[in-house]
Formats: sequence, structure tokens, C-alpha cells
Amino acid sequence: MSDRVRLALIVWSVLVSQVFLYPGLEDTVTALGGGDTILASTWFLVAEFGAFVVCAVLWGIGSDVLGRRTPLVVLGAAGGAVSYAAVALIPRWGLTFDAVLLLRVVGGAFTIGAFSLSITMLMDLSGGHGRNMGAAGTAVGLGAALGSVAGGQLAAVDPLAPLYGGAALLGGVAVLAATIPDRSPEDGLAADAIVDRVRSRPALLVPFAFGYIDRLTAGFFALTGVAYFRDAFGIGAAQAGLTLALFFVPFAVLQYPVGWLSDRIGRFLPVVVGSVLYGVTIVGIGIAPGYVLAAGLLVASGVCGAFVSPTTMALVTDIVPATERGVAMGGFNVFGSLGMLSGFLVGGIVTELYGYLPAFLAAGGLEIAIAVFAANAVRRIAPDRSRPRAIEG
Repeated sequence: MSDRVRLALIVWSVLVSQVFLYPGLEDTVTALGGGDTILASTWFLVAEFGAFVVCAVLWGIGSDVLGRRTPLVVLGAAGGAVSYAAVALIPRWGLTFDAVLLLRVVGGAFTIGAFSLSITMLMDLSGGHGRNMGAAGTAVGLGAALGSVAGGQLAAVDPLAPLYGGAALLGGVAVLAATIPDRSPEDGLAADAIVDRVRSRPALLVPFAFGYIDRLTAGFFALTGVAYFRDAFGIGAAQAGLTLALFFVPFAVLQYPVGWLSDRIGRFLPVVVGSVLYGVTIVGIGIAPGYVLAAGLLVASGVCGAFVSPTTMALVTDIVPATERGVAMGGFNVFGSLGMLSGFLVGGIVTELYGYLPAFLAAGGLEIAIAVFAANAVRRIAPDRSRPRAIEG
């Protein structure tokens, strides 16, 4: 098994462990003592992703300073496995939902290390930035697709089963990661030097901004999208998981070929045009009059999203040299995690106050807006070209 496949498998496993929880989230939160409101589910997700925001760059800086990534991936996965199992045991221990939220913070602090640094290790491989980030994107999409289906089935059997399943997967990630050679630059830099160099590259704000909005839509689908399909069309957790897979399967399958294609035609068209179409399909889901049409638009959204995700990550790799990839990808994941948080909050709060349709309009409108306002910036740093080049400014 090649290193690219093993690293993609790690990314896939981390995503599966997270998405296991989404289809039956309301049932899981209720079993943990949080109640059955959408805001309780929102805080359950926000606790983990808040830790992602705080810790992603710290893991990246640590890996760049040490000049090592593999041991940190092992540590992050092992810590995440323990925290997932501990959350599942909360009802047996007789602790409150506050303890659940605290453990979710601890777990998020560990898990983001495994996720972010495994993608950084993919960046360290040769073979084309778009191709490597396409592998990461495919792993993300397939992880979300399988996680949504299997998680729904697990939740239908036992609302705590997705937590145990996530713990087992993360334990396996720790074992697998230990077998992968470390290709990070051997001579690490001082932390302040790394941060200063990244700050001197304002072009990074462009993929960071797209990463923020793209993850916002992912957070929106994970919480509000699932709740919408369950409420509007009367489906259970198992069918909700299958429905969510309608988005994630095409999202996953197309990312590797799109990443490969962007190495040859450039990043502009996939990022900008893909974002506009992605936003339009999200709005369409919210106004679709029936389940069949809404489900079809989910498929279309997955196709459009597949054009944006790998090319946005490839922009990060285009911009920074190898010695700064850990902190740069950490920064990308900070913005991405903030986006997931925003997606949970925008979806949960707007739905609570105004209903589902305004929430879909907000999520889709933001995706369209970033494409329109940042199009010229993308063109400046990623013109159509036959091969990617490093951006130094």
C-alpha cells in the first residue's frame, strides 16, 4: 500500500469517526443528557470544533518546529480515540451534559492534530499539489459519505454506538500512522520565524476565505441539512444518513480527478465557477417542493463542491514552501473549523428564529458571495497555467 493511500485512509478514518455522529445526532445528544433541541446538538458540535480552531495551528507549528509529523499524528489519533470512548461512557458514570461538552473539547484538541497533519503529510509527497490534495479531498468526501450511511445505521441500533465506532476507528488510525515514513523537512524552524513567514504571504487569505465558507456549508449540511430532511420529509436517522450520502458520494469520487485536472488547467475555474454553482444548488435544496427533487439537488451540490475543495487546498500548497506547510495547513484548518462552527451556528440559530428556508438562503448566498468578491484575487494568484508555481508574496 502506497504512502498516499495510507495517508488518505487516515484522513478518511478521521472523517468517518466525526460523521458517524451526524445522522442520529439528536438521539445521541438526548442519550447523553443534552435534551432534544437543535441548540443542544449545536453546542455538542461547537465544543469539538471550537477546539479545532484553537489547536490546528498549534499542531502545525509544532510539526514545523520539530521537523516531524508522524509521531504527532499518532498522538492526536490516540487521544481522540480515548476521548470518544469516554464521552460514550458518561451516562454510566452519572455525569452531566457539561462533562460531555468538556470531553468534546479535549477530543477536538487531539483529533485536529491527526486530521490536519495527515493532510500536511500528503502535501509533503511528490506528484503534483492538485493530485495530492485531490486524494485528501476524496478521502474527506468518502469518509463523510460512509460515515453518514453507517452512522445512521449505528444510531438506529444504539444512539451511543457511533461514539464507540469513532473510538475504534481513531485507535486504528494511530496504529496505521505509525507505519508511515516522515517526509517533513528535517531541519525545523523556530516557531516565531515560521509564523512571521506565513504572515508575509497575504495570498494565503484567499484559500483560507474559501475554506471558511466551504466548511460553513459542510457544517450547515451536517446539522441543519439533516434536521431539515428529517423534519420536512419525515425520514428517520437511517434514511437521513443515506440522504446525506447523496451529497458526499459525488463530492468524494470527483475530487481526485478534479485535483489532477487543476494541475493542468489552473485553479481559477474550479474554485470560482464551482463555488457559484455550489451556492445555487444549496439554495435550490431549500426551495425544492419534494424529497426527490431535493435529493437530486444534493447530488448536484456534491458535484459542484468537488470542484472547489481540492483546488482550494492545492492553492495553499502552491503558495508556501515545504518548511511552512504544517502551519499553513493548520491555518487553513483554523479557518475551516471556524467555518464549521459558523455553519452549525448559522444553521441552528437562523432555523430556530426564522425557519429552514432563510437558513438555506444564508448558506448558499455566502458561497456565491465569496466567489464573486474574491474572483479577481484568485485570478491573480492562480491564473490558468499548465503547471502550478509557488507564490512568494
